[in-house]
Formats: sequence, C-alpha cells, structure tokens
Amino acid sequence: MDATAKKIWVTLTGLPLTIDLEWPFHRSTSGADFWVLHGDVRLEGSDGLHAPMAVNLSATVREVMASLEPKDAEAPVINALRKEVDKRQIEFLKSGKLKPVAFSSRHYDFKRQKWVFGKASDDEIATFVERKVYWETKLKSPLLAKDARNGAPKIWIGDPTDAQYLETTPAHLLEITGRLVAGDGLVRIDREWAEATSGLMGQAERFELAMRTAVEELEKKHAFERG
Repeated sequence: MDATAKKIWVTLTGLPLTIDLEWPFHRSTSGADFWVLHGDVRLEGSDGLHAPMAVNLSATVREVMASLEPKDAEAPVINALRKEVDKRQIEFLKSGKLKPVAFSSRHYDFKRQKWVFGKASDDEIATFVERKVYWETKLKSPLLAKDARNGAPKIWIGDPTDAQYLETTPAHLLEITGRLVAGDGLVRIDREWAEATSGLMGQAERFELAMRTAVEELEKKHAFERG
C-alpha cells in the first residue's frame, strides 16, 4: 500500500494509519446475526507493521444505519478502528492474524441518535490537527516535508470523518486550526485546507516521539497479555 496515494488517518495517540476496507459488508457465515467487513490497518512510518481486521457489525447498530454502503458506513467504521487503536486493543505485527473488532452499540448514542467515539478537548484537537498536517505532509510528500515553504500538499481540515471521531464539527476543527495560524504560525490555511510551514515540519522529533511512545505502549500491553 502506497501511503502517498492513500488517506492518512491520524489517531489521538499520534499514530498515522492507512485503512484498506474490502467492501461490501456480508452476512456472517457462522450463523450469528451480524455483518462482517474485512480490512487491513497499516501503521505508516513503521517497517511494514499492520493488523488484518474483521469488523463485526451487530444487528442492533445495523438497524440505525441508513445503509451498509461506504457513503453511510465508512466514517463510523474508520473511527471505530481508530478508537480500538487508541484503547490499545489492536496489535501491529509484520504478519498478524485476522482480529475480530466489534462494531456495536457502544459507539452509538441511541438517545441523541449519533455516533460517539469520545469528545476531545480543544487542546487535544489542536494537537490532533498538528499531527494530522505533519504526518500527511511527510507521508504524501517526503521530499517536500524537508522544506514546507513551497509546494507542500494541501491537507483537508474540515473532514467530517475526523469531526465525528473527535465528537466535534468541521467548523470547530477549522476554528482550532485558525488558532494555530494566529499563534505559532505552524500552518497556513485556505478555507478548509491547511499547509504545513517549516516551523511545523521543524518539530518532527515531537511527532515522531509521540508515535514511538504510542507504539511502545501498545507493545507493552500485548506482551503483558501474552505473558
């Protein structure tokens, strides 16, 4: 999988992921009342680490979804996988076994009729935006990442999938990004799009350290569980 041609999904813990989903959902062949979607979550910036997934959609959640087509199901599926990574439930290996992931009512608020993945604070959103712009710039344009003054890729900040993941709105994402522009000048912004500045890319060690720390925490958890 070529990261330069794929969407980068950054987690709150600072990991850049690419997620390949094998549409469509299909009924479980085991006789259980759920639908299955296979996929693969890759940890970009690593030496080929990934996690094959089987997303198991419960019948309860199926009832509240408009359809199982990507236009309706892709965003919550991606965010459910990101949340599993945040909770250190997914282990990245060079050759991993298929792992079932429950896509259930714990991700849906029936009272408010909306997807919920945990509300991020403004500080967490600001850090998320910085990491998103850094990793998308580095992974999509490795050469430009060394000098972001000219030709850096435009990064979509008003992405509704990111807004859903952070339990906010695209407008609020843009508001927080505007503060980064007005504050340290880490990004340039044009409507819903941002570009990294050399100031942001010059802080590479901060973002790389966050990734290494998150990976180490994942590895410690799963090593402990294996005994």
